Order: sequence, then structure tokens, then C-alpha cells
Amino acid sequence: MAEKRICLTPRVQGTGGMVSFSHKLAAGLAQRGIQVTYDLADTPYQAVLVIGGTRQLGGLWQARRRGARIVQRLDGMNWLHRRTKVGMRHWLRSEYGNFILASIRGRLAGQIIYQSEFSRRWWERVHGPTRVPDSVVYNGVDLQDYTPDGADELPQKYFRILMVEGSLMGGYETGLETGVRLAECLDQLGLEKRVELMVVGRVPEGLQRAWSEKSLVSLNWAGLVQRSEIPRIDRSAHLLFSSDLNAACPNSVIEALACGLPVVSFDTGALPELVTTSAGRIAPYGGDPWKLDPPDISALGRAALEVLQNQPEFRSGARRRAEEVFGLDAMVDGYLKILLGL
Repeated sequence: MAEKRICLTPRVQGTGGMVSFSHKLAAGLAQRGIQVTYDLADTPYQAVLVIGGTRQLGGLWQARRRGARIVQRLDGMNWLHRRTKVGMRHWLRSEYGNFILASIRGRLAGQIIYQSEFSRRWWERVHGPTRVPDSVVYNGVDLQDYTPDGADELPQKYFRILMVEGSLMGGYETGLETGVRLAECLDQLGLEKRVELMVVGRVPEGLQRAWSEKSLVSLNWAGLVQRSEIPRIDRSAHLLFSSDLNAACPNSVIEALACGLPVVSFDTGALPELVTTSAGRIAPYGGDPWKLDPPDISALGRAALEVLQNQPEFRSGARRRAEEVFGLDAMVDGYLKILLGL
């Protein structure tokens, strides 16, 4: 019997962070005895998974001619650069990333895996349906590593609102502003405890200073952390605020749910299909998020207040939701079925 082997292509710059997904999938494949290569020239292999996009279009053409199945994994498209002021280099990189993604989807891929139903609707609205089969496979998380169990305890003297984003730069600064406004809104609702906003991710020092000087609540700038630290941090918070507008399937949300951390967000992107009413609250945005209209902070505050006042129910609901849908094994099985027909 021929050895099962898959090629995972490196992502194209400007299409979002894919490193953690690649590592998780490769580990899951290895557990099933399937080898992985990251070099299109390292033949033979039966299938190629294009993680987002790749500049190696010639290599993909050759792999397809050799009979390898080409599968493209898609989240969303770069769009904030068209709505916010960014440098020309960032704008061009974002447009180039979109061009590569659309080119592979339309000309090279034999099957598409979307990270969410929202992602599929977005691509079909902009570029139309594909002529090849497509599926939705949600991101997954190791439910043994990301768990509510541990020695960490919630802060007793204040409520901690957590944000976990890779970067709050390049147009994503508006998410930070919303997070601060949410914390201030909660702080003014007469809670029995003060509110702290903890921000995990890359935030420019100048932006940190500016918000620290004018914010009415305590701001905890955790910066970039090791991925192994995320479960501990998730368990130390009362709720996660997911600030990314029109997100396809944010890992931070799935990881939080697995740790029993309820999620609060606006009704944009895939959040309404990821977070059920038992696992958190989704608030109406109150405008057009695609135009970056001002959001309804009061609606978001009411949603967060409900979660803070019913912690046991929401925390158990969050973990239950992760166990039902977002296990790592389910994700790997979904990709294997499409890549190798297993």
C-alpha cells in the first residue's frame, strides 16, 4: 500500500496568521501515520493543502499535473486597508494577498475548505461560487491542553475582560478602542467590583501610553505571549471580548470556549455561528461594520453584564460548546476526508 503523504504550503504574506493551524494539523496527521512535507518539490504526495495562499503558483500547477489533489483552506479577505489609513506598502501587500487567494481559488484548487459559513458567503458574494466542491471545517483545539481545569483562579477583587489578538495594528486599532469603551461601560454600571481590561497581543507603545493616560479603567498590557500561556490566561478572565470585525473563525474564540471562558462580541463575521447562547452573548453591532460605523457600546455592555452576572452557567456552556464542535480530532478528520478521502 502506498505511503500517505500530504504537502502543506507556507502561507502568503498578508493573509493572516496560519502557523498555529499548520502545527496542529501536522501533529494530528502524524498521529494517524500520515507524513507531511512543506516543499512542493519534495514528491511524491497525494494532496496539497494550500493554507490561504502561496506565491508558488508554478509549483501548484506542476503538482496538479502530476495528479495531486489541490485543496485550498480559506478564511476571509483583507479589507480593513480599504477603510482605514494605512501606508502604501501595507495597502499593496494586502491587495496582492487577495489577488493570490482569489487566483488559487478560481484556477488551481480542486476543492475549497472554508473556515466558516460566513467565510463561504463572503467569498461567494465577492467572487461568485466556485465550480469545484467546497466544505466548511471549523478550526479545532486540543481539548486536553485547553481546559477549564488548573490551579489558576479568577481575580476576586475585580472583573477581568480579556482581549487576545495577534496584533492591534494596521487598522485593527478600532478593536482596542471598542474594548476600552466596553470596560468603561461596565465600570459605570454599578458592579460590585472594578473592571480590568487585559490585552494580549502586539500594541504599539505609543498607543498603550495614549489609552493608559485617558482610560477610566485599569489596562493590563500583556503583550505577545507564548501560545502555551494562553490556557492559563484564559482561565484567569471572566469573559473574552472578540474585537475582530467580520472574522472568519478566530482561534482565540475557540481556545477561550475550550477553557470555559465565555465570549462576548458583536454579531459580525462567524461569531453568531461559533458562540451559542449558552457559551456567551452576541450583541447587535448597531450599524454597518463593513463601513466601520460606530458600534453600539451600550448593547455590548448589556451583553457582557449578563455574562458577568451568570458566570457558572456561561462557563460550563462555553466548555460544552467546545467539546461538541471544536475538538482537534474533529478538525483533523474533516481535513483528512477531503485531502485523502479517508
